[in-house]
Amino acid sequence: MTKKIVVTGLGAFSPLAPTARGTWEALLRGESGARTLDASLNKYELDLPVTFAATVKEPVSDHLERVVAKRLDPSSQYALISAREAFADAGLTSDDVDPERLLVDWATGIGGIWTLLDAWDTLRERGARRVMPLTVPMLMPNGPGAAIGMELGARAGIHTVVSACASSTESIFNAYQHLQSGNVDVVIAGGSEAAVHPLPIAAFAAMQALSKRNDDPAHASRPYDVNRDGFVLGEGAAALVLETEEHALARGARIYAEIAGGGVTADAYHITAPEPEGAGASRAVQACLDVAGAQPEDVVHINAHATSTPVGDIAEYNAFTRVFGAHVDSIPVSATKGSIGHLLGGAGAMEAMFTVLALHEGTLPPTINLEEQDPEIGLDVVTEPRKIDVKPGDMAISTSFGFGGHNAVLGIRAY
Repeated sequence: MTKKIVVTGLGAFSPLAPTARGTWEALLRGESGARTLDASLNKYELDLPVTFAATVKEPVSDHLERVVAKRLDPSSQYALISAREAFADAGLTSDDVDPERLLVDWATGIGGIWTLLDAWDTLRERGARRVMPLTVPMLMPNGPGAAIGMELGARAGIHTVVSACASSTESIFNAYQHLQSGNVDVVIAGGSEAAVHPLPIAAFAAMQALSKRNDDPAHASRPYDVNRDGFVLGEGAAALVLETEEHALARGARIYAEIAGGGVTADAYHITAPEPEGAGASRAVQACLDVAGAQPEDVVHINAHATSTPVGDIAEYNAFTRVFGAHVDSIPVSATKGSIGHLLGGAGAMEAMFTVLALHEGTLPPTINLEEQDPEIGLDVVTEPRKIDVKPGDMAISTSFGFGGHNAVLGIRAY
């Protein structure tokens, strides 16, 4: 029998704020997390083609013990901060869940790139003896999930998804499936990324993927705008605590929303470009609706992947049109990367959190920087916070698409 899977805890460490609540409130105010890079992020004073990113709002040192932080790559630091918040927000302690029925399913797109590249610098400049013994566990992509699992004593499993920008949406759908299996009661799912480093910036810029609005970072990410010119690289983490409804009700937990299902497909088309007609992406949306037992007309909101790239935004619109047909222009769409930047492996979790809160509070978040909507994209784009009358069972979807042709969609239902 299909179980109801619910969200009981939220956590975030983001370019807008160091908490989930703070991030949500800044998003509703229409703030941008994009800012010019400071000297610490370009220590070699390289001549970078892009000189800004959506960096985390506050330093890790304000939120994590120094002895713990020193043993973790920034991607793991952000993960642990957000997971701690989500676990506490769920009202959980180690006494509330059997550790053998507690699981972590975490995601990253790149992993410990700061650790890797700093270690390479140390090796070249100071020799092999000065390379840190913890370099390998710090750079491993499973490092963030392992840090969370050890902190919380999760003995049912620690899983890591690496599917580029679709990673953490896939992670949350995995969590749904773990809970449906009956083998676990609670899953901490989400994703983190800390790739605001000169090398990824230079590499993404070489691909023509990044916006080059160096003189105006706050207005650089422009989903659906006719003058969009690429995404803004972001960093941070978001975590969700998922439980079976039975487990949540038995302990009197507050429930934000229901995870109704998900869909995962692949384009098998190109290593970076999306399939232009949205065929693979639309199959993921339809698979999500099928798992949720929903019809296209049940969807009252979409948090779109919408990276602000000329090609990607069109391909995603084509995917929506395939599934929703003539109904597509009546669904309110939020493209929150305009505010938060693109967190790569952490993007899907952050946007899933926004979708949960949108349904829970009946407020759709705005898409900032949309001055002239692309006439080829016929969507109802939310540009100011919009109140909606949410009824139990109303459905929203959050979409994520990544390099390699990865497509992942999450279905979230009002509880």
